[in-house]
Amino acid sequence: MNGKIDIEVVYALPQRQEVIKLKLAEGATVQQAIDASGLLQRHPELAPGKANKVGIFAKLTKLDAALRDRDRVEIYRPLIADPKEVRRKRAEQGKVMKKGGGDADGEGED
Repeated sequence: MNGKIDIEVVYALPQRQEVIKLKLAEGATVQQAIDASGLLQRHPELAPGKANKVGIFAKLTKLDAALRDRDRVEIYRPLIADPKEVRRKRAEQGKVMKKGGGDADGEGED
């Protein structure tokens, strides 16, 4: 092996997704990949490990985790609303949800 690994670092915005492809040294960490991607400079609101969780292929991980060849590092945006809290409030209001979202009684649909 040549001592290099191929990595993707991804950050999804509401309207688009940024995918940065990198070649890093074997043994590189998630933090090193994020730093090398340049995403922190383009998006100063990012705070990986604090406000923004990170993962590898949709599995949460820590910033010091070692990467393997062809890993996809993902930086997640914080949730706007807690899904559990939204469901709880709907239940308190007596609304029944159907599969796929929306009210089960179909009111307001024509």
